[in-house]
Amino acid sequence: MEEASTSETVPSKQDGGSAELTHEELMEVTSTALNDLLRSVTILSDLPQDVTLEEVNAQIAVQHGQSITVYVMREDGDEIAAVVNQKGARVIDLKHAIRRAVDLKVKRAGKTGDKRKISWKYVWKTNHLCFEGEKLSSDQTLLSDLGIRNKARVTFVKRLRQKGTVMRS
Repeated sequence: MEEASTSETVPSKQDGGSAELTHEELMEVTSTALNDLLRSVTILSDLPQDVTLEEVNAQIAVQHGQSITVYVMREDGDEIAAVVNQKGARVIDLKHAIRRAVDLKVKRAGKTGDKRKISWKYVWKTNHLCFEGEKLSSDQTLLSDLGIRNKARVTFVKRLRQKGTVMRS
């Protein structure tokens, strides 16, 4: 099977004439049109330019009341927005949403050749999530039972250590 070359041209008719666009030019035109469309739709206007389909769907679900946005505050003051399904969402679902949001943020901020990965096992072993002073220690607890609603703020808190071991509190 032959692969499409990047210098392929795509026929286009503009102003009654005939012109050809390369694949790169067509991708640029499409990207520009999509970005203009996203900026013109109020509920999608705060999405980044290199938005993913998952982000668009999540934002639409939030607007329809099917999902909630939970803001995670880090110790360094950085804030991460995580979107989770509203019905039946558990602490583990919030952790997965945080992972997706952080991984996407790192990917966007990272350099092309940078292949560093975050050890999420280590993150959850050394940190708790807290909501209004209460540690979210059980992954199976429903977010609604904890009082976590749309636009709630949770924080990362370091786990206490005692003699080199992690406390399970």
